[in-house]
Amino acid sequence: MTVILSHHHHRLFSTATRLNSATRDSRRRGSGANSIRCADVSTATNENPRVRVSNRSDSLDICRVLNGMWQTSGGWGRIDRDDAVEAMLRYADAGLSTFDMADHYGPAEDLYGIFINRVRCERPPELLEQIRGLTKWVPPPVKMTASYVKDSINVSRKRMDVESLDMLQFHWWDYSNPGYLDALKHLTDLKEEGKIKTVALTNFDTERLQIILENEIPVVSNQVQHSLVDMRPQQRMAELCQHTGVKLITYGTVMGGLLSEKFLDTNIAIPFAGPSINTPSLQKYKRMVDAWGGWNLFQGLLRTLKQVASKHGVSIATVAVKYILDQPAVAGSMIGVRLGLSEHIQDANAIFSLALDEDDVGSIREATAKGKDLLKVIGDCGDEYRRA
Repeated sequence: MTVILSHHHHRLFSTATRLNSATRDSRRRGSGANSIRCADVSTATNENPRVRVSNRSDSLDICRVLNGMWQTSGGWGRIDRDDAVEAMLRYADAGLSTFDMADHYGPAEDLYGIFINRVRCERPPELLEQIRGLTKWVPPPVKMTASYVKDSINVSRKRMDVESLDMLQFHWWDYSNPGYLDALKHLTDLKEEGKIKTVALTNFDTERLQIILENEIPVVSNQVQHSLVDMRPQQRMAELCQHTGVKLITYGTVMGGLLSEKFLDTNIAIPFAGPSINTPSLQKYKRMVDAWGGWNLFQGLLRTLKQVASKHGVSIATVAVKYILDQPAVAGSMIGVRLGLSEHIQDANAIFSLALDEDDVGSIREATAKGKDLLKVIGDCGDEYRRA
């Protein structure tokens, strides 16, 4: 597929590049605002717990705190189907009505299909209108024909039991293979046919996002890892997003639970002395802590977050998510859900009424600045998946 670079998009590229280079090493911070829970739609301000992601005529409103379903794929404990669906209903009833999954997250898409049918049958239409199911497609880097893409997307549509996917977030493993542009073109065609409402990305870097936009693919968002330890998205990606209107959806924002009271004042170097790093997400984000500066430095960050959390009467995780939600270009942040095993509905909804003041932001910024710049250690967003 030939890269199309119109005059308008050439200016987009040039301007964004200048902005990127001018701010590459800067880290922007936002301020919080009081809000309400997701099911209540208010005016379009920072206080709105729902946000609209859009590109041209494509748009979708989602809850700013998303229920992440990676935890259904195994490694976090056995998921009972009925218990999981009941838990999804409780989250939705509490206003946490956006669910994020993927084609490879075990039974996640099937669970959503059962759940959405329960909502259709057992809940008022007003709640059904608030429910969003975001999924991902992570294909092998084979030739992206129209039929291959269509068949793959039809699998998710069938599993989720929807005529049109609310959002399809696309991942690509190998940038040296330009087939990702073909895949995105076919996804855009499926959107025009009504099989997808919005096309989005996951784990793409800034350079490739620019190329995709220059090829006039109307992506609305890019889902990337973003936490108080991993501030990489604010160094290059957010600048381009602010310039183009593409939004960020963040995952790893509570680092699998590391950003919590459970790990405060613990020494995991001594066997059985502290909580176990015993799930795929904890293991993944412990490696990020190691790259950032190590466990002792991380304890300093947790102590700072605990002071802020105690001041506001909330949890460390609530502060951690709110801080990222306040960052430029961030539309929503993921909190993983262990459906039927544990719940954090109260902590999640507390995010919408938390306002971090200048002292809070300053102390958190000071604590995070003590760590290494992961952009220099790992590379841009998603590069951790593509290193040799």
